[in-house]
Amino acid sequence: MESLSRAQARRVALAAQGFLDPPHAQPTLRTLERTVRRTGVLQIDSVNVLQRAHFMPLYARMGPYDTDLLRRASAERPRRLVEYWAHEAAYMPVDLWPLMQHRMAQAHERAWGGPKSVARENPQLLRDVLADVQGRGARTAREIEADLTSGADRTKGHWGWNWSEVKKALEFLFYAGDITVAGRNGSFERLYDVPERVLPAAVLAAPTPAPADAHRELVRRAAVSHGVATEQCLRDYYRMGVAETRAAVADLVDAGDLLPVTVEGWRRPAYLHREARLPRRVQARTLLSPFDPVVWERARTEALFDFRYRIEIYVPEPKRVHGYYVLPFLLGDDLVARVDLKADRARGTLLVPGAFAEPGAPADVAVHLAAELRRLADWLGLAEIAIGSRGDLAPALAATQRAACL
Repeated sequence: MESLSRAQARRVALAAQGFLDPPHAQPTLRTLERTVRRTGVLQIDSVNVLQRAHFMPLYARMGPYDTDLLRRASAERPRRLVEYWAHEAAYMPVDLWPLMQHRMAQAHERAWGGPKSVARENPQLLRDVLADVQGRGARTAREIEADLTSGADRTKGHWGWNWSEVKKALEFLFYAGDITVAGRNGSFERLYDVPERVLPAAVLAAPTPAPADAHRELVRRAAVSHGVATEQCLRDYYRMGVAETRAAVADLVDAGDLLPVTVEGWRRPAYLHREARLPRRVQARTLLSPFDPVVWERARTEALFDFRYRIEIYVPEPKRVHGYYVLPFLLGDDLVARVDLKADRARGTLLVPGAFAEPGAPADVAVHLAAELRRLADWLGLAEIAIGSRGDLAPALAATQRAACL
């Protein structure tokens, strides 16, 4: 049985995630496809305090790029990416569609909350919504609701989404694979359509794998994206069940695709993908979204980087430790700092309310972070950077920025 130090495991993981790929001066659709082959999926999140989450993993790996590339990949033919519940709501490569068919078939059991209840209690509404989408093409939930209702069925009691019955029906049909997403409008609303008008014909014609085969391939892909991982990490990547993941891992070990290893400081058994790279060094310098695959499984983040990470959006401000929207700073092969960020688009300013160094961070961390903040601000079209006073790294960061402006 092979063993890895924690530092080696970090380098394996970062290599698997694409941080060794050579940068392109001007990233293209081919660059994007290469990057998504590494990440497997791009988790979607609507929070736009800095930049929507699905754009950030591409930036972290590709550098500054035209965000229209993601729109083209997911909304223009031939589509490279399509939305589905592959991790959470996510963009995934279109060739994952057949591997999700077993999940779609279980929509009545697996779809959650309101969508599941409307499917059970109002099947006629499902038929009406599906017929509207089939007949009218790509449309938002509001447009479909206007076709079918007066709007009086929208509930008002929930503090969050306040989904109408039509929206719940759409979400069930989306989970079941009866409809999909043709793109998003300027308000970030989904444009629902049927798969026949969205997905490439070859994807729709591909055979549906048996569930066990789909589970095995999903775990294999998770292993490729992780490089080295525990069974729990592999299970989380595509949000799979315990039994199906365990069986898939056993099959992949027997086939030689996964190699059992021990990792320094990890209590659980780990598995190394047979094609995983162990580079001598990783020379990354970038900020990671809270929804980046490197950090989205918080226990794995702590095991790899000794970096305890929690998103504090839903924590009352007086109780926040680091800030509202905090991004880890990856330097080399380690997470060396974290920074609270906000894009003030009206003022053209990247706000940095707080900056915090990790124990053992290099002495020049402020220099590297200042350079990365400038690169990020330029990508976001923000001319100014305003450093706040919170955090032990803030004074050095502000001093570095002032020196750069002299």
